[in-house]
Amino acid sequence: MDLSAYRDLWKTHGVVALLASALIARMPVLATMVPLAFLAKDAAGNFGWAGVVAGAYSVGTAVASVVWSRMADRRGARKVVIGTGMAWGLWMAVLALLPYSWYRLLPVAAVLAGVFVAPVTSALRANWPRLVHGSRLRAVYSLDATAQELLFVFGPMLGAVMVSFASPRAGLLVCAVTAAGAIWWFGLNQRTDVPHDESAGPRPTAWQLVFHAHRTPILLAWACLVMGFASMSLGMVAVADEHGNRLIAGILETVAAVGSVTGGVINGALPGGRTSAVWRRMLVFAVLVAVCVLATSSVVALAVGMFATGCMIAPTVAALYERIGALTPTAAHTEIFGWAQSGGMVGSAIGSAVAGAVVEAFGVRYAWVLTAVLAGLATLSLLRVPPHRPADTSVVDGTAVAA
Repeated sequence: MDLSAYRDLWKTHGVVALLASALIARMPVLATMVPLAFLAKDAAGNFGWAGVVAGAYSVGTAVASVVWSRMADRRGARKVVIGTGMAWGLWMAVLALLPYSWYRLLPVAAVLAGVFVAPVTSALRANWPRLVHGSRLRAVYSLDATAQELLFVFGPMLGAVMVSFASPRAGLLVCAVTAAGAIWWFGLNQRTDVPHDESAGPRPTAWQLVFHAHRTPILLAWACLVMGFASMSLGMVAVADEHGNRLIAGILETVAAVGSVTGGVINGALPGGRTSAVWRRMLVFAVLVAVCVLATSSVVALAVGMFATGCMIAPTVAALYERIGALTPTAAHTEIFGWAQSGGMVGSAIGSAVAGAVVEAFGVRYAWVLTAVLAGLATLSLLRVPPHRPADTSVVDGTAVAA
């Protein structure tokens, strides 16, 4: 392991502020889901309505993510991020203060709040190739993927704490104010937008950006991977229910997250002096998931399997980030990550629904069977994606891009 890449990142101007502001900006956005669910349940009297409200929020986010990301590439990420962040905070405050008797309006307000989720994630990933290069780029993508794993663990936990010690309304208001301030800070940390080189040709249309020999397979693989994550999450809940102890689900999720953090940190510290293909990491992930299929009868064995599987999550996600960034023109970086985010949200929803039906029909272990199959499909999709080559520069759609 070589920790010099992390030391170089620490010394690179703008990296620490950008990553820190992005983490703080994303945390309250993720934390809102628990207070929002409880608010809807308290207002309507049932969790069915909470599901409707959460679904409406997700639909709004998935639809608008690409629009804001595309606009950020064209008009400047700073204005788009700050504008949407302030609007999101306002709509969250509206949701928090809406009288319970008006609970039928909650899905409408949730859709509008989802529409204004700031494109922090896509803007962050679009900035990395502009700030760092070479082994430091792989290291920063690994840090990004690792941080995302921590956000998904601690974000909902913070939301639950606020609901437990205060109320759903208070939780939403705290998230709205905190996110607004953090998103403003993140927006101010955006680099000056890279001007489009007219000699490289016109900006790609949405169709040209998504339907591409290399980008399309990566987007499909990403959607399959997120579907697999959703399936595993539901499988862990099913295992906990089967053993009569709901705490098991949280333990397994935490073990997988610790594995992902471990793998992400190690991946970022590797020398990276050789050519590497992303399909190989996806294949290793698929094999480890397949091993978990045989361990579902024992919680201890499954925990060991989930830790090993988790060790491949952040490195695989980081490799997907790196490849899609390297194979996309600089002028469309934010937009392509916006497409990836929307595809991931759709994949998560589909994965949860399909996994629920599979577990109900065939049994708990088939949640991991489904994940393994999806990871296998993702591996096949990635076979023709060009590998990462150190100190290589590729030309993508007429634009020189460091690979």
